[in-house]
Amino acid sequence: METGGPALEHVRTALEEGKHVVSTNKGPVAQEVNKLLDLADKNEAKYKFEGTVLSGTPAINLASKNLAGCDINEIKGIVNGTTNYILSKMEEGMGYEEALDKAQELGYAEADPTGDVEGIDAQGKTLILSNTLMNADIDLEDVDREGITEITKDDIEKAKEEGKRWKLIAHSERTADGVDAKVSPEKIPLDHPLAGVMGPTNALTFSTDHLGDVTIVGPGAGKEETGYALLVDLLAINEEIKD
Repeated sequence: METGGPALEHVRTALEEGKHVVSTNKGPVAQEVNKLLDLADKNEAKYKFEGTVLSGTPAINLASKNLAGCDINEIKGIVNGTTNYILSKMEEGMGYEEALDKAQELGYAEADPTGDVEGIDAQGKTLILSNTLMNADIDLEDVDREGITEITKDDIEKAKEEGKRWKLIAHSERTADGVDAKVSPEKIPLDHPLAGVMGPTNALTFSTDHLGDVTIVGPGAGKEETGYALLVDLLAINEEIKD
């Protein structure tokens, strides 16, 4: 994701030849989304990437189409199911290592879980949300990142006593200077919609001017879910071509 390659070059080449591109690869979107969209327009092609953030759960389409009449001032959410599963299990009484082992056993975490537990996957998704939905023009290093590896059972218990719950949160917010973006563990009040999202499920809350907070909850990974994201993008291109 740090370079976008080799997928970036494949996408760029296809768009230069006027071919439509549908992809769930985060690298090109995280690295050069605005340049690629401009290239697509120049060559009368379409570039769609709904599946790069929440897989089949329509995060980008929801914000860019259904919330098109609103200004989105803040995006806050759970974009990595592995870490959400681990934190959920820790709340049930497991230690971090035990919860990670269970996540690996179930296939939620890879043999090397660094990309998930250190927040790298969520960092890339936060960058995509910031640049595509909040008109930011930032790079990966502009997104501050902290993972969940330092959270202990004591931290979990203290949060419970405060009526809160730990979540690894992707956060993008408009400020007077532009858009601030970060990924970090946060204690979420139990009455917030994100607090009730447990296990490997993902969720995003869009804070808007006209509708207030709008939250979408759904799966953020999986073969069928990713395939659905590709299908939705193909259908969208078909509709746009007909128009």
